[in-house]
Amino acid sequence: MTFTVDLHHHVLPDFFWQATNEGEHPVGGIAPPVWTREGALSFLDDAGIDIAVTSISTPGVHLGDDAAARGLARRCNEFAAGLIRDHPDRYAGFACLPLPDVEGALAELSYALDVLELDGVILFSNSRGIYLGDPLCTPIFEELQRRRAVVFVHPNPSPDSSGHTSILPDSLIDFPVDTTRAVARLHYSNTFARTPDVKFIFSHAGGAVPFLAGRFAIVDAMNVVAGAEERGSAADTFRRVYWDTALSWGDPVLRMLREVVGIDHVVFGSDYPYLRRDLAVQCRQALESTSELTAAERSSVLSGTALELLPRLAKLHPAQR
Repeated sequence: MTFTVDLHHHVLPDFFWQATNEGEHPVGGIAPPVWTREGALSFLDDAGIDIAVTSISTPGVHLGDDAAARGLARRCNEFAAGLIRDHPDRYAGFACLPLPDVEGALAELSYALDVLELDGVILFSNSRGIYLGDPLCTPIFEELQRRRAVVFVHPNPSPDSSGHTSILPDSLIDFPVDTTRAVARLHYSNTFARTPDVKFIFSHAGGAVPFLAGRFAIVDAMNVVAGAEERGSAADTFRRVYWDTALSWGDPVLRMLREVVGIDHVVFGSDYPYLRRDLAVQCRQALESTSELTAAERSSVLSGTALELLPRLAKLHPAQR
């Protein structure tokens, strides 16, 4: 079985869930089963996943109070570091930041990467309505560029209340659309252009981005948004950043990703525990068996590219590169 790194793997300790979700109305509309350390390790074994890179999920840590958000971010990051310390061969971790509190986020970024030695950061498509690419976030991206950091981007619900209904879960349409909006804002704000050494990974194959790649090309060709001379084309940007397979592992999606971004920039993600456990196991098996990928491409998607992105893991597993 191919060595596998799961780059989209959530931890939901009790203190985080209780602080950020209402049991009757979970963020995204789908309540996962109760998360435990034992259950998570059992899933990794059942799915054939060698290493999980952990992150918290929506809505992040900021619910309106800067001090509370800073405290929750610190607790989550120390929890992730503890998992790595207890299981160094099974876990890595993305640190969370208390955005849109920029001062707090910069302090936590330093602590998480320099003291806890986590492997990168998770940012959300928007934090309390402030989207990635907003000028408010400029100091964060300057620091991420200085560090050449790995940044995992996960959706959050849109701040537009009209996009939410009681019939459909936000995770069906709103999450992919919000990821798409974040990619567009990062590109057309020239944030990508100013962070050439940041390694961005986008959840769920980038939402609707692969399908809308032609529209991005038209906007570029028509020079609709100023600043094109600095940022270049969206098509070039899409081949520079990375895209995970969480909820997006089917052959039609793989074919679209091959055409738009290149299979060498596709990485495996399970979205555990939000994806039902049997389906999360199946998504790993589907990539192992699909004829859409060559043997070399399968190895690249399941672990090779992830090990290139995360040098610490590559040093632990040099034979897998």
